[in-house]
Amino acid sequence: MLSEMQSSIGESLRTHWRLFLFQGIVMLILGVLAVFAPTTATVAVDIYIGWLFLISGLAGLVLMFSSRDFGAFLWTLLTAALSLAVGIMLVWKPGVGAVSLTIVLTGFFIAEGLFQIVGSFSYRDIVPNSWGWMLLSGIADLVLAAIIIIGWPVSATWAIGLLVGVNLITSGMAVVFTAIEARNLAHSLVGAKG
Repeated sequence: MLSEMQSSIGESLRTHWRLFLFQGIVMLILGVLAVFAPTTATVAVDIYIGWLFLISGLAGLVLMFSSRDFGAFLWTLLTAALSLAVGIMLVWKPGVGAVSLTIVLTGFFIAEGLFQIVGSFSYRDIVPNSWGWMLLSGIADLVLAAIIIIGWPVSATWAIGLLVGVNLITSGMAVVFTAIEARNLAHSLVGAKG
């Protein structure tokens, strides 16, 4: 089953390498912008997540009226109100949410770093010349999470922007180099058939 999944991923990479290359370049550009303005990027991420909570809360309120069960009605009302409250706090007072959001995002980067490190070893057979970039990206995520934890609580004002920026840069580089390797592999397969 693992070899079928690897084969499917390899085929997708060879077929759509241009899309992966474009994605990687966009990630690199956004990452550089976030690293040069980490406080602004922190506020932007807080506001973005705030809007996600607001939209989720509004959708919950609409869904609440379709509920026929009183218990489900109350539960939907409670979760919708909580989503709206968190969304309002993050949109109108993004600095207040930066501390808790930094904790959550640091945990996410720890998990993502571990996943990328483990995943990079699966990619060794698929894209042998670029799997190291994925490994490096995972290690960078873990190092950044450690820096944020060591600098706590001062790091909460700039951490999210910096974490997101560096993550976008390292992940973007991994995607770009994987796309280039997939392009080279696709060209060699076409050349071998011809």
